[in-house]
Amino acid sequence: MKNLAVLALCIVATISIGAQTTTQAPDAQMFVGPPQGQPITGDVLDAKTAEVSALLRCPVCQGMSVADSPSEMAVNMKHQVHALLARGYTQEQILQYFERSYGQFVLLKPKFQGVNTLVWVLPILAIAIGVVVVVSKMKKLEQPAPTTDDREPITDPYLDEVRQLVGDKK
Repeated sequence: MKNLAVLALCIVATISIGAQTTTQAPDAQMFVGPPQGQPITGDVLDAKTAEVSALLRCPVCQGMSVADSPSEMAVNMKHQVHALLARGYTQEQILQYFERSYGQFVLLKPKFQGVNTLVWVLPILAIAIGVVVVVSKMKKLEQPAPTTDDREPITDPYLDEVRQLVGDKK
């Protein structure tokens, strides 16, 4: 009976600790400095939260934005965006905060720098090489084929025997 009471007490403590978590991001100021915008509230805050959340990728979902994802992680991130906007952080500061926390992967529109440059340039380069290959092959096809008179007759005894059998008199 005593063990059940201890177990129940542990479960209640765990639940209460989880319920005490706040949606504010206390360490945002360490990453991006003090808020540079004005705190917002009401419908403007909700609209701006949806706008900024749509720019962030959910880390646990396959390519979904935080605004569209039903996962618990995305909901927490959305609450964090809401809290940061309410404190006066700008969109750029919030994106920078999440980028520092999760890396550039969290941005749905990655920056054009570093390895991401290859992601943008390689498909264009592959298409350009494909066009060059197709055009060069088409030019080769347009060249006239060599005439049969210019070629030397093939002297192969097996081929001569086949030609005799089929009636070809070359």
